[in-house]
Amino acid sequence: MNNKLIAGLALGTAIALTGQAGAQSRDQIQIVGSSTVFPYTQAVAEQFANQSEFSSPVVESTGTGGGMKIFCEGVGAQTPDITGASRAMKPSEWELCQKNGVTDITEVLLGYDALSLASSQNGPDLSVTKEQLYKALAAEVPVDGEIKANPYKSWNEIDASLPAEPILVYGPPPTSGTRDAWVELVMEEGCGELAGIEALEDGRKDEVCQRMRTDGAFVEAGENDNLIVQRLESDPKAFGIFGYSFLYENQDKLKGAEIGGVTPSEETVESGEYPVSRPLFIYIKNAHREAIPGLNEFIAEYVSENAMGQDGYLLDRGLVPLKDEKLKEVEDKAVNGVSMEAPQG
Repeated sequence: MNNKLIAGLALGTAIALTGQAGAQSRDQIQIVGSSTVFPYTQAVAEQFANQSEFSSPVVESTGTGGGMKIFCEGVGAQTPDITGASRAMKPSEWELCQKNGVTDITEVLLGYDALSLASSQNGPDLSVTKEQLYKALAAEVPVDGEIKANPYKSWNEIDASLPAEPILVYGPPPTSGTRDAWVELVMEEGCGELAGIEALEDGRKDEVCQRMRTDGAFVEAGENDNLIVQRLESDPKAFGIFGYSFLYENQDKLKGAEIGGVTPSEETVESGEYPVSRPLFIYIKNAHREAIPGLNEFIAEYVSENAMGQDGYLLDRGLVPLKDEKLKEVEDKAVNGVSMEAPQG
């Protein structure tokens, strides 16, 4: 018997023993990990539940690091089958997995996450840094060594090189994965570059770096990006926060601002040059494939052309897709359970 079948039988035994101990053997796929990957996995889970006879997967947002820790606790029904990650697995996480018997893992590159700040085609050209965006949109910012309510009303008050126009940015609500990603990729990184932030206690630091202003300069505009476009067309001086795929689909109406001197494009997102982008992954515990009902079928749906392809439904959630040739390579690895090699430091 091959190693994967042996591992699957071992897990099946572990599930049976767990049941004998009084716990319920599970028939639901369990997934943890990155809050950024969560919306994509949730979308696949909903699609999978609607079109298959298997139970709906349980998807939990634990953060990338937290998900890795739980994923690497061991093999068995009490541990998750998949974890999502907004970065590659670290060598230290690989070592933890190996130590706990999670020795056969498939790494799946889903695509790329990118966010954009855009205006109407008639709006001003804007080139900003993450620090400047943090200062424009945070509820509180450092001023003369103290944390104070955001005093900036116009872009040029932040930096004279920016337009002498009022700050007005429409963006997603806290329930949105786009909002989570914007806070993580832009707000936290821009905040972290400022003097005095590291001296704050952890809870206070998170509050200062993550909380968006509510004085009218940043406006929560709901989940409908098309409504934001309408507002930008009626006010060319305003900006909106979008997933890159939406900007790409509306190039006739919108233009993206430069962030860190780089304009968002498929090429700059995929290369990582655009600073508000990153690769996204899921990691699969191959020992669970034959023991958890529907796991193989769920994986096949996740990496399908229907989900991750150029016209896949995950693009509606903001995923920047892989090229066709790369997607085929990723699909083959995922479906066939190709084991990843140890990550390099």
